[in-house]
Amino acid sequence: MISVDNLSLKFGKRTLFEDVNLKFTPGNCYGVIGANGAGKSTFLKILSGDQDSTSGQINITPGQRMAVLKQNHFEFDEMDVLKTVIMGHKTLYKIMAEKDAIYMKEDFTEADGIRASELEAEFAEMDGWNAESDAAAMLSGLGISEDLHYMKMKDLAGNQKVRVLLAQALFGNPDILILDEPTNDLDSETINWLEDFLVNFKNLVIVVSHDRHFLDAVSTHIVDIDFGKIKIYSGNYTFWYESSQLAAKQKTDQNKKAEEKRKELQSFIERFSANVAKSKQATARKKMLEKLNVDDIEPSTRRYPGIIFKPEREAGDQIFMSEELSLKDDTTVYFTDVNLMVDKGDKIAFISKTKQAVTKFFQTIMDDLPVQKGSFKWGVTINKAYLPNDNSKYFNSDQNLIDWLRQYSTNQEEAYVRTFLGRMLFTGEETLKKSSVLSGGEKVRCMISKMMLQNPNLLVMDEPTNHLDLESIHAFNNAIIDFNGTVFISSFDHAFVQSTANRIIEFTPNGTIDRRMSYDDYLESEEVKALREKMYQKA
Repeated sequence: MISVDNLSLKFGKRTLFEDVNLKFTPGNCYGVIGANGAGKSTFLKILSGDQDSTSGQINITPGQRMAVLKQNHFEFDEMDVLKTVIMGHKTLYKIMAEKDAIYMKEDFTEADGIRASELEAEFAEMDGWNAESDAAAMLSGLGISEDLHYMKMKDLAGNQKVRVLLAQALFGNPDILILDEPTNDLDSETINWLEDFLVNFKNLVIVVSHDRHFLDAVSTHIVDIDFGKIKIYSGNYTFWYESSQLAAKQKTDQNKKAEEKRKELQSFIERFSANVAKSKQATARKKMLEKLNVDDIEPSTRRYPGIIFKPEREAGDQIFMSEELSLKDDTTVYFTDVNLMVDKGDKIAFISKTKQAVTKFFQTIMDDLPVQKGSFKWGVTINKAYLPNDNSKYFNSDQNLIDWLRQYSTNQEEAYVRTFLGRMLFTGEETLKKSSVLSGGEKVRCMISKMMLQNPNLLVMDEPTNHLDLESIHAFNNAIIDFNGTVFISSFDHAFVQSTANRIIEFTPNGTIDRRMSYDDYLESEEVKALREKMYQKA
């Protein structure tokens, strides 16, 4: 258990949070949410002892072992991959190292023999003889193949290092597990593996994530950091979001009687509780809502951007077509012989196991990359708005945000431009910020303002939720659902794709899979699973 008593954190005159009193109990998974800059990662660092608070204290049950997902991807560069994972259990690894050092001695003494015997007993008690096989199984589950297990960490790719460090945190059944954005750089299959692992994990988990599907799958409680306060609510993320929205709606409804409001909230709880039985959370330890009191439900004070895409003109019948479109280099086939005919109203999710495949496809059809083979054609009525994965080229100047956005507008009036910035929560002095010093999330919000200005009837979006907080993701998600144009999207945000896409197109080294169905149906289809396995086999 972790108890937080009278915790405060201040940076000069700025207060991140104060007078925080919480208890985190075993058997639960706490999803930590909050706007960008609210202090989510900082809060985890305080819990793990990596950062001091201004006041207050953290108390952990004596003898409990805490594991933390490391963010320094170079810390273990000289270590073997398998050993790096085992190092997650510091005591076990220390015993292994000391034991091995004794056995390597040339002048092995009687005292060494006694010490080695003691270490062997401790090693066996910790199930040390299964450490390597357990670590290997965990690596395999996270997509690190066996041929990589004895390589040096420095020889792995960045996304592979992330998975090894995640395995390190999960290894050895820690009593307390702290994870900051664990799904970063994971594909859907690996995220699914991690979800299953955490659902069946019996101890305490505290996790920060912007992935709503992941939070819904694993969380029994939501820890909300909002306006200097931190509160814990029962239920997963969707329950927190929908209940807070309902509470906010009721708060503004002055004519509804208190008893009517109470019945409405109680009905909401009962409906949501019934849905839990169908989810991954239907386990004995995850009775999320049984004891929830309607008085625990409070409106959120979050601000949500106002994202609305209004096409200037309706698209004609011809949207997009490609013939034999292909791209490869010396080592990788990104896409091959892509023959597409896009229909009006298609909202297509493009996916691939091949890294960079969809990004390069979008770059090709948006004329950022030359066509290597084949051809494509847009309909004459199409007005495209593009949100690239890498938007750095748009932010090289020292223009303030008003002048930055004005360059993309036919209407040059400041009030008009400010309207679109205001929708993305840039107000007052924030609009005078230099575009070159924006954070990743601020840049994406600016790009969305630019897209709204264009009044497009077709959107091309490559990882649109990157860097955004959950409030912006929600608003963006709803805008795409309401958009009556055509959408091309690539995203690792499961909930975003599932709620928006009506067609899935997957690029493989041996061709394209194209199905008109939802994302969940695509992933669960036995016919598609068999086809995917065949299409990813080496030619």
